[in-house]
Amino acid sequence: MNGKALIQALNGVYEWVDKRLHVTDLFNHTAGHPIPKSSASWFYVFGSATLLCFMIQLLTGCLLALVYVPSAAEAYTTLEYLTFRQELGWFLRATHYWGSNFMVGIMLIHVTQVFLFGAYKYPREITWMSGVVLMLLTLGLAFTGQVMRFDEDAYWGLGIGAAIAGRSPMIGQQVVNFMLGGPIIASETLSRFFTLHVFVLPGSVLALVALHLRMVLTKGINEYPKPGQIVRKETYDKEYATIIKKEGIPFFPHGIWKDLVAASIVIGGILFCVLMFGPKGPLGEPNPTQIDTVPRPDFFFLWIFAIAALMPDYMETFMLLVAPPIIIGLLFILPFINNTGEKSWRRRPIAVLSVILIYLSLGLLTYLGQTSPWSPDMKAWSGAETPREFVEGRSPLELQGLAVLQNKQCRNCHAIDGIGGHRGPDLADVGTRLTKDQLVRQIIQGGGNMPAYGKNLSPYETEALVAYMVSLHPKDELPARDSTIPATPAPLSVQEGEQHEAVGAH
Repeated sequence: MNGKALIQALNGVYEWVDKRLHVTDLFNHTAGHPIPKSSASWFYVFGSATLLCFMIQLLTGCLLALVYVPSAAEAYTTLEYLTFRQELGWFLRATHYWGSNFMVGIMLIHVTQVFLFGAYKYPREITWMSGVVLMLLTLGLAFTGQVMRFDEDAYWGLGIGAAIAGRSPMIGQQVVNFMLGGPIIASETLSRFFTLHVFVLPGSVLALVALHLRMVLTKGINEYPKPGQIVRKETYDKEYATIIKKEGIPFFPHGIWKDLVAASIVIGGILFCVLMFGPKGPLGEPNPTQIDTVPRPDFFFLWIFAIAALMPDYMETFMLLVAPPIIIGLLFILPFINNTGEKSWRRRPIAVLSVILIYLSLGLLTYLGQTSPWSPDMKAWSGAETPREFVEGRSPLELQGLAVLQNKQCRNCHAIDGIGGHRGPDLADVGTRLTKDQLVRQIIQGGGNMPAYGKNLSPYETEALVAYMVSLHPKDELPARDSTIPATPAPLSVQEGEQHEAVGAH
């Protein structure tokens, strides 16, 4: 068979398949659908890049599931086997982990671009709302994926999540039992999260992606917004059809090449991180009796970790249970609050300012969550040196107080001149902030994040500790005093002498 005959045979096969599956029509309505020429922009590659990351997660996740055992007794051992013994197991774990990081990061960029470009406005309301659900599902995949590592970070992260769920009024305990599969973290917990991570959430993502792409194909890709180009419900559909007619180009092959370049960059970035940094964990075993640990979530949840640690006690329930539904609700109704008018970010300063403030806040909170300055330094009581100037010149009682400060592990949470833990305030000048009576009350009764030590210290230890802390003040500053007591009261004998002199003068 010559070449011409082969081509004719292949064409015949294609025509036979096309008449039954309508492949040509399917292509024309998907990859070949027309898009505005202005939409073939580098700003529009983040949606397809997010989808690419999800496909990488599906592939690597399926391969990992062949070895992973979702059991509290074997999950940690499974990860060690994958990381250190299974051929290329470390590569699969690292690719899955860094693919998750890239997916969340690119997804946030995509959501930001859609918001700034006004792509949530008429007639793309459902496209936006399905995207919001996809964002939540992606974060759900990220959280349940962290649980799959089932190391100390995963264990304590689950504990924090259960504690938050337990604050739900009326049904708190029922929610916790449903979440954990019982009152405690056990094999049932891991089994439930495995089901969520491997079946429920990916299936939901696939369904929502289908809806999302369907809306993109039916309502079109948002044209690149120009200042002064106003969205009006009465005229927008005709205006968009005119744009497609005048300057529309098929997505394949003219519009797809930038997406392919972006996909190459994403794959290269993931591989670079895989080879340079490897997989995350597993860290320490999930031991509930081990408190000498500072668990942290993955980077996309560090800001929540920071908020939970920094906010006042009275705001916890509101911030953890009330604020999230309000924020999600606002995202859902955004297309109905503001679905017409200006699209260009150049004419929407409030939108730009909102994005800047949100990212600055998230960046700062993420940094604080990574450094976690509030976390106790569990080894400071035995390893943190006390600066010489806070030892010299002290009385025997005050030196006994310093020994109590060290031996009772106060240095784990309190630094002295920056040396030690940072959970509580630095004690270098505590003598200028609190009086002796206030120090006694704070130590015995506790307050804020500080536990009460009344039952853990003898009266002598309390007296010595307070004496040392009163001495902690700069040389040029006086210790704190009760404002109701005169600073330098005159001795009684002097006062009586002055009174006698006054009487004699009369």
